Amino acid sequence: MSDFEHLLREETPQVLSALVRHYGHFDLAEEAVQEALLAAAQQWPADGVPDNPRGWLIRVGSRRLMDLLRSESARRQREENAANLAAPDEFVASAPDVDDLGGRDDTLTLLFLCCHPAVSAASQIALTLRAVGGLTTAQIAAGFLVPEATMAQRISRAKRSIKQAGSTFEMPPEAERDARMGAVLHVLYLIFNEGYTASSGTSLHSAELTTEAIRLVRGVRRLLPDDGEVAGLLALMLLTDARRPARTDADGGLIPLAEQDRSKWNKDAIVEGEALVTDALSRTQLGPYQVQAAIAAVHGTAERAEDTDWPQIVALYQVLEQISDNPMVTLNHAVAVAMATGPKEGLALLEQLDSDQRITEHHRLEAVRAHLLEMSGDLEAARASYLLAARRTTSIPERNYLQSKADRLS
Repeated sequence: MSDFEHLLREETPQVLSALVRHYGHFDLAEEAVQEALLAAAQQWPADGVPDNPRGWLIRVGSRRLMDLLRSESARRQREENAANLAAPDEFVASAPDVDDLGGRDDTLTLLFLCCHPAVSAASQIALTLRAVGGLTTAQIAAGFLVPEATMAQRISRAKRSIKQAGSTFEMPPEAERDARMGAVLHVLYLIFNEGYTASSGTSLHSAELTTEAIRLVRGVRRLLPDDGEVAGLLALMLLTDARRPARTDADGGLIPLAEQDRSKWNKDAIVEGEALVTDALSRTQLGPYQVQAAIAAVHGTAERAEDTDWPQIVALYQVLEQISDNPMVTLNHAVAVAMATGPKEGLALLEQLDSDQRITEHHRLEAVRAHLLEMSGDLEAARASYLLAARRTTSIPERNYLQSKADRLS
């Protein structure tokens, strides 16, 4: 990402927050901000970045918002609402007013709004990337491998749901805050996961999404420096993303963790992630992101695959299962048990997932089963599971990898 793009994305939540806080109309304000960003992308490279980029974006966004409000007023007979708004010339004329308007950091409030419970999880992700991340609809659609029109509809539905819920631009009541904070972190976690291992398509990962997720979590951490789970999530992302340079070969093929060239791992990210999770575990209430980060840190600090402390990882997964009802945790726990004590013990753990409807049709269940069956020496059953996993995945790199594993057992 260029410095110019980074600046625009950093300013996006501040500009949108300023307009929504002052005028309301989240849906129209978000559209106005996108047009202001487009204007900046067209004008700043030629004219230079203004001395006050945020003020410039707020001015342009406010003009467009006033145009949209007038149009809405005429179409829906909102003369009374429009009359209560300041005239655009009055707003744009005073630079100090603009600076005051954009002087607060409302990123967290904006994240809470994007993650409103009235909005589906998929739409929360899309709206967060657009409103808080500053990505265009086309960029978000490309990251999730869906048509731009589909993503545009998803974002429109999200804004409509927030409007119909009668939400205002303010932090939710304290009773709702913790639950909504969980949704905020979960959305950022899902964005990262989709970027790290794309659920479909020809590429294993999308660096754009993982980079954006890390950037957004860093922003939340600046606002909540003492929150252990925010620190844990950032640590988890850093420790996981550190492996990305070694995850694929020259042709984009998947390289499993045990076979990766660890000299390619991002050591700075590992050091930062380990420090974050160590500090969080020592002074805050334990949470699932911290435990996952601790597991990632054990992997990250092993110089060779055979140096991995699998008994410690097993113990951490046992803790994680106590605080997180997630079949993927059990799946990963089974792998750790197999590596620590043997494949038969790992396969025994997998049996409890065969009746869990959340994962029975997921390709990763069969992929893990295949791996453990191969470890146990049951090559015929392993090959059948590899082929079934390959049929179930929609990721081309994963399908090719699983198919190659089956072919080697022919």
